[in-house]
Amino acid sequence: MLHTFVSYVEDKPGVLTRVASLFRRLNLNIISLTVGRSERPGLSRLTLVCEASAEAGHRIRASMFKLENVIDVDDIAGAPSVTRELALIKVAATKHTRSAIFELVEVFRARIVDLAPESLLIEMTGVESKIEGLIQVLTEGDNQILEICRSGKMTMRRGHHTSRVLRAMSQTAESDPEESASQVQQAQEGAVIQPE
Repeated sequence: MLHTFVSYVEDKPGVLTRVASLFRRLNLNIISLTVGRSERPGLSRLTLVCEASAEAGHRIRASMFKLENVIDVDDIAGAPSVTRELALIKVAATKHTRSAIFELVEVFRARIVDLAPESLLIEMTGVESKIEGLIQVLTEGDNQILEICRSGKMTMRRGHHTSRVLRAMSQTAESDPEESASQVQQAQEGAVIQPE
């Protein structure tokens, strides 16, 4: 099972080393790792995808939360979310093959961001399967792929979720469903009045 962990970490040297060392100790392979600035000053948003059993998700999340410089961790594997990936693909092109590549790029709703006499640079944003589809079609044709650069998965929960709402939602499994719905509503109202 694929687990997607979204974590807020302090923007300091050595944080990625600690996270990578944790997954090495747990003998888990990191499939995708994306880090960038977040909406919170001084904190970076880290999105990490790994493959592990369904039961291991809670243990991995708890282990990440114990790491120094990690502020918050959320496993959103089963939650409604939007996931995208950015890919840059450089393809060899001649005057004979260029028009066919342009048509293919149009079909996949990608775009050409650089045009050189002997190559084209394609930019594509979408789900992993869409990017894999473009790469497969390019490979199966007479086109030679010179370079591929991919960002890794970037994931965000659907809807508006402050940490206060997430805390209320995490209690759903432990308490009465009607009480939990009331807690979520109160948290949402409080989040609007007093955003964190």
